[in-house]
Parts: sequence; structure tokens; C-alpha cells
Amino acid sequence: MAIEKKNAWEKYPQGPEREKLFAFAEDYRRFISGCKTERECTAAVYADATGHGFVDLDELIETGKSVKAGDKIIANNMGKGLALFIVGSKPLEKGMNILGAHIDSPRMDLKQVPLYEDTDMALLDTHYYGGIKKYQWVTLPLALHGVICKKDGSTVTVNIGDKPNDPVVGVRKGRGRQGYQGESKGQYPHNTFTGVRCGRG
Repeated sequence: MAIEKKNAWEKYPQGPEREKLFAFAEDYRRFISGCKTERECTAAVYADATGHGFVDLDELIETGKSVKAGDKIIANNMGKGLALFIVGSKPLEKGMNILGAHIDSPRMDLKQVPLYEDTDMALLDTHYYGGIKKYQWVTLPLALHGVICKKDGSTVTVNIGDKPNDPVVGVRKGRGRQGYQGESKGQYPHNTFTGVRCGRG
């Protein structure tokens, strides 16, 4: 029994349909290039949603506004997650449609007190997340994305390594911070990653 397999690309001949496909792919490429952390994804989706008529839940609560069918509401969870609602016309006990999306990504997180010095270099203790293959990352130029929370409650957004003139962040495979009190007890992994800041070229 012969099975004829067709390339899906053939469904999109030259013309409007293929142009729509390329436009969608380009929009997605821009999104994943600019949104590399949960906070960046949340900020981008929040801006897009409010630009399309979604109203912040905190604003509705503050003003005491009532909600009616057709209203579009967005709730921001500490800048790291969002819930978007479109209010239906039927009672909630009749059910609701839920669409979920995951926005975190494989990365290396800095530990709470990451900075230390070794061999005249400033290094950062990190924790890898999301199935990273360690041997693949030691040769890749990386970027540092994050938020610094200051004592006065204000925050500073950090994005270093994406622009052509930025310093590059790299990693090295090593034992980690020497003299760590749990090291002799086997609590410190031998393959700990440490971040090394280096220049381009």
C-alpha cells in the first residue's frame, strides 16, 4: 500500500497566503528575539493586550467599575505572568474556555549572592534551568537579562549582550566557588556554571 507524502509548503503557493505565512513567522521571530525572559514576555504581551482594548483588573477594582459581557480584562501577576479574560454572556456555572501558554525558557539563573572573584576575574554563580546541555553553552556568546531590585523598592532593568557594542557574557565549566561551606559534604556540584564577562573580539 503506497502512501503519498506531500510537503506542507505546497499548500502555500506564491501569493497572499505565503505572504501571510512569512508575516506571521517574522512577527514571531521578533517576539522571541526581544522576549527572552518571563518578565520581558509579560511586558510585551501586556502592552499589546492593553493596546487592543484590555483593561487592567487592578484599575477596575480601584474605580469600582462593574463588568459586563464582552469586556476584556487583563491581570498582571507581579510582572511575571498574565491572565486575560473576555467576559462571556452566559453564567460562569455554564463553563468557560481556558487557553494556557508557558513563557519561561531554558536559561541560567544567577544565585542570590552570585558575585565572587577567582584568578583576577569577576565570576557569577549560576543555576541552569530548563534542560540545558552543559557542554553546548561554553562556546556560545550569551546575554544577561534581568531586573535588579533596589533597597528603596525601585527596580532597574538589565539587558547586556544583545547589542553589537555590548560586552559578551560567557560561561565556563568549573568546580564553582572555592571554599563553599557545603562543598566537602557533596552539596556543591562539580559542573557548576559560572558567568564570565568578557569583551568582543
